[in-house]
Amino acid sequence: MTQHRRTRVLRNGIFAATAAGALILAGCSSSATPEESDGGEQAFSFTFATSNNLESPYQTLADLYMEENPDVTITTNPTPNDKYGETIRTQLQAGNASDVIQTTPGSGDARGLIGLADAGFLEPLGDTAASLVPEGSESLFEIDGKVYGQPLDFTIGSVVASFGNAGRMGITDFAWPESMDDLYAACDAAAATGGSLFALAGAAPPNTGLMAQAISATRVYAQDPDWNQQRLDGDTTFADSDGWKDTLQTIIDLNDGGCFQAGSEGGGFDAITNGLSGGTSIGGFIPSGAAIEIAKAAPPEAAFAVEPFPADGGAPYIMASSNYTLSINAASKAKDASAAFLEWMAEDAQQQKYYELSGELPVSAYKDMDLTGTIYEPVVDLLASGSYTSLPSNVWPNPSVYDALGVGVQGLLTGQKTIDQVLTEMDTAWDQ
Repeated sequence: MTQHRRTRVLRNGIFAATAAGALILAGCSSSATPEESDGGEQAFSFTFATSNNLESPYQTLADLYMEENPDVTITTNPTPNDKYGETIRTQLQAGNASDVIQTTPGSGDARGLIGLADAGFLEPLGDTAASLVPEGSESLFEIDGKVYGQPLDFTIGSVVASFGNAGRMGITDFAWPESMDDLYAACDAAAATGGSLFALAGAAPPNTGLMAQAISATRVYAQDPDWNQQRLDGDTTFADSDGWKDTLQTIIDLNDGGCFQAGSEGGGFDAITNGLSGGTSIGGFIPSGAAIEIAKAAPPEAAFAVEPFPADGGAPYIMASSNYTLSINAASKAKDASAAFLEWMAEDAQQQKYYELSGELPVSAYKDMDLTGTIYEPVVDLLASGSYTSLPSNVWPNPSVYDALGVGVQGLLTGQKTIDQVLTEMDTAWDQ
């Protein structure tokens, strides 16, 4: 995946948050300033998802924008991630959504920009947003040639692990498991200390769904990268897929094997934040950049890294794609001010600041960066070899499929659903 028109990397700088080489993306030559209203002040609102009580990169950047533009007031609305998609859709339908909205590419998530734009809720964006769309993924950002979301990142959807936490738990010489046998042995070792290998927000469908996708990378997509297209063509179904059956069976086995913290089925996102920052869990199924936020609350020796979930007899494979975008509400009365903010977000300094704060890789030049010594070092070879696929939920046809997966995994954890029921419900949602 390459980026057109906006790539420039400086190898000798400092990628502050992750000690990687500094990234500078070619952008506008000067900072965009909103046109003043009659009162000399511009104001707009900004809603974004948050998964913990740590300060969001979006909040930090909004504050910085107001510092640089004293005549601008941004009202920020951080919204819990587990209800974010539902909340945004309700607000858009009611006509009281924010001017700027954090969205995701594609149509498979409740906040997916294609579904929202198709419903008339989003404003088409300009050339700057179009220039940031990764080549080959235009269908996740565009309708009839118009772009509705400005990409921000390149996210790894796998496991974030704290090697320091293993030491804090008394597990010496900890190495990330490369096989399922090694993984279950690590689960036993962590459980013996009163902790767990994984911290799971079992009551939050976005987290249970992400876990299932991370595991499906090696069970489904490593063997069949075109599986989603086959499902779209009607050549297969979730219920007929041995790979998806194996994925969900693995989750049941992890649960039965004591790999999650006690009470994981009722855990929220705070269970992950507390487990990883407090040293009672070693890893979690969270977006790669979340490690940076959690590291702020963890001791320096936490030593986070992005690791692939062990392949079951196959080659390692991960999920990786642009996963966060900014969009403008079509009903906004502050479109000029909102557009100026998005232009500012695309500039060199803000791009660099976003990556320092979020830890997410730059969508424009991640393949060219020296990631030695960063949280991404364990997956460098996988990125270089193309051993990854986009998050399936980005390309699924509607949010109900991902909802059925996330809620279905919750049912597997509590014993209220079977694998066949979950997969059948996903097929039903697909065909809606």
